[in-house]
Amino acid sequence: MVRGKIYPAIAGSSNLPRQIMVNLYILKNDKNKYYVGITSIVLEERIQKHNKGDVRSTKKGRPWKLIYSEAYNDFKSARVREVKVKSWHGGNAFKKLVAGAVGSSNGRTTDSGSVYLGSNPSPTAPVISKFGGLVPPRRDE
Repeated sequence: MVRGKIYPAIAGSSNLPRQIMVNLYILKNDKNKYYVGITSIVLEERIQKHNKGDVRSTKKGRPWKLIYSEAYNDFKSARVREVKVKSWHGGNAFKKLVAGAVGSSNGRTTDSGSVYLGSNPSPTAPVISKFGGLVPPRRDE
């Protein structure tokens, strides 16, 4: 028995609770603002609601574009992840997640035929004494 939830019987199916899919999603608008949320409805329908102005918190930032999503089997797991992602908002972890989602290269481009030529050993770094002078190399005799 599942406590706290009522699952109506569907014709032709068992009385077992149906499996729901909950999505965590990140939206971005033209002004580089982000929205993080969770939903159990189809993501495309949820984005349409955001873009029609049916969601108060995103009404002013329209249009929104989906840039990232994760699927979960229950609301609790999705909510825990949502709180974690929102706590990163604006930080390096959030930027890394978003950059990975949109395939950002941080200005790097793909390799254009470079060839590995082996290592180029650099000269040994000089050792400086704590009084400011150079220390001659030790010769083990």
